[in-house]
Amino acid sequence: MTDQDKYWVGFDLGGTKMLACVFDDALAKLSSRRRKTDGSAGQEAGLARIIKTILQALEAAEKTPQNLAGIGIGCPSPVDMERGILLDAVNIGWENVPIQAELEREFDCPVAVLNDVDAGVFGENKFGAARGAQTVLGVFPGTGIGGGCVYRGQIVHGKHSSCMEIGHVRVRDAGHLCGCGKRGCLETEASRLAISAEVAKAVIRGEAPHLLEMVEPDLRELRSGVLAAAIAAGDHVVEGIVRAAAEKIGIAVANCVNLFAADCIVLGGGLVEAMPEIFVETVHRAAVETVLPHFSDSFRTVVAELGDDASVLGAASWAQQLCESSSP
Repeated sequence: MTDQDKYWVGFDLGGTKMLACVFDDALAKLSSRRRKTDGSAGQEAGLARIIKTILQALEAAEKTPQNLAGIGIGCPSPVDMERGILLDAVNIGWENVPIQAELEREFDCPVAVLNDVDAGVFGENKFGAARGAQTVLGVFPGTGIGGGCVYRGQIVHGKHSSCMEIGHVRVRDAGHLCGCGKRGCLETEASRLAISAEVAKAVIRGEAPHLLEMVEPDLRELRSGVLAAAIAAGDHVVEGIVRAAAEKIGIAVANCVNLFAADCIVLGGGLVEAMPEIFVETVHRAAVETVLPHFSDSFRTVVAELGDDASVLGAASWAQQLCESSSP
């Protein structure tokens, strides 16, 4: 197979949506297909859905499965990267799923399984906001807070599991109960759900009149874009709540910089996309104030550039890199 004939699939197994993209050997996108994840259907049906989505993306690119060079798939959970196993995707109810083995059997090509945030950070390092950085820390606050790290072109991971679970760094003694079963995790203080809970209290107290007009009577509509609109309209209490959460992320970032001297911090996810200036300024300032003095001017903080393409492009590129490194 010549380089001109090679093509790759990047796949993002999101909590609600799955996305498959086909790339040529230069990693230019040829096609994409998006479908609902539907974790309630079960693991077997979910794998069948992944396979069907990949086949549809290949068909749209006018490519056949027989000449597929490799697949990279980012998963919303810890994964065993060596064995290609999704370990525990709480949001879709999957556990110990041998994704690599199943997809390699179906498509007869190498398959790389990685955490979705790792895939996104890898994509940003190679093609996006973190180009040229040696050590990249990615922090993606959303429903939870995902983290990933790339060091000299390699995704940092453990022997049996992906790592960089920054959302579960403890930032508050005797804090709120986290979904992981522990208390005081960063996710309980700075995720979108945590921010929305505090904002809802402010709305009930009458401290956010503009936001009340936007969401009344359904406080479940406290989404990132609505929070940003309320801040723009003049709800200063909402801005204070968001900045307090961003400061906690900055403190967690500082701890990571102290540990492994990251030179680029990439912030992404819906909250950051809706309020980029607030998050970049507040996270960076809090991190600079917290790190050891000789690290204070050693890193930059940037907003992810690639959007939905970060994870699929990163996953495909990681699969390509693994295949090339294993070639004789």
